[in-house]
Amino acid sequence: MRSIADVARLAGVAKATASRALSGRGYVSEETRSKVVAAAKEIGYVASPNAASLVTGRTKSIGVIIPFISRWFFSEVLESLEQALLEEGYDMTLYNLPAASKERDSVFEYFLARKRFDGVISVGVALSDAEVDLLHRLGRPLVGIGGPIRGVHTIAIDDVASARLATEHLLSLGHKDILHIGGSEADEMDFKVHSNRRTGFASAMNEAGLSTEGSFYACEFTLPGGYGVGLAVLGDPRTRPTAVFAASDEIAIGVIVAARELGIQVPADLSVIGIDGHPYAQMFRLTTLEQHPRRQARLAVVSLLAELESPTDTDEANHLTVLPVNLVVRSSTSGPRQPLGA
Repeated sequence: MRSIADVARLAGVAKATASRALSGRGYVSEETRSKVVAAAKEIGYVASPNAASLVTGRTKSIGVIIPFISRWFFSEVLESLEQALLEEGYDMTLYNLPAASKERDSVFEYFLARKRFDGVISVGVALSDAEVDLLHRLGRPLVGIGGPIRGVHTIAIDDVASARLATEHLLSLGHKDILHIGGSEADEMDFKVHSNRRTGFASAMNEAGLSTEGSFYACEFTLPGGYGVGLAVLGDPRTRPTAVFAASDEIAIGVIVAARELGIQVPADLSVIGIDGHPYAQMFRLTTLEQHPRRQARLAVVSLLAELESPTDTDEANHLTVLPVNLVVRSSTSGPRQPLGA
């Protein structure tokens, strides 16, 4: 196995110089650095992360905890986190965190406590006070995505305001009979995403003087979820709404597919709007509010690495960065069809 001494010998420099050249810590001329890097490549030398951590105090590894892997928002965040961390020379270890359980406790009490990480990123997980305290005691910088966490810098969108804006878009087009299809309280996500988006919908409707009684249907945040509810609620033309605000783009796309099967024209007979900015939104010409999960992920990495370089106390770290969403209007929304003779 090749060592740093072999690299130094081939490059014709001292071992300490070779170490500085490869670690990037300490002054080394560009000419010397080039010779050392070339020598390392020639003999296939790879620096030991354990040895490097003894010198720098860093493991160059970040722990990421997340409740879902397969759902679109979370997979987008994960992919962007990994790319951003790799660009900065960091590795990522992923923990698919379950709800309150012995398995969840073991993640905090064993894996995150005993394994060496430079920091932790929590994605869509509302950590308990005990979990936050444990990470703070370990001296691990922590950044969250999804909603406020005590003593932690977190990044999120305003779900209430986003849902209100989506509903207001439909109201501005002249719709009054608007249905909201979203997540159920029984399947509530952390940070109350489902109920917050329902609250935003109700707020906009109430401000417009419209009732929300009977105007909510629950389903999973998936295409099949939206499709199933769409078939169930759109089939009877006597009770069919003129517009649907879906709590996610996947639900919205499912509703559009169901409408097409029922012979309902979108947007002539039914307007549909979602929240997310899903890649399929453009293909289905879906009007949506883009929340840019990749931007959220990159900002989380920037924040965590800044905390590693210049640690702040808990009070200073305790703030929420609310990122704006942007309304993208496509052809899934228009004014309601006017009755014949109107």
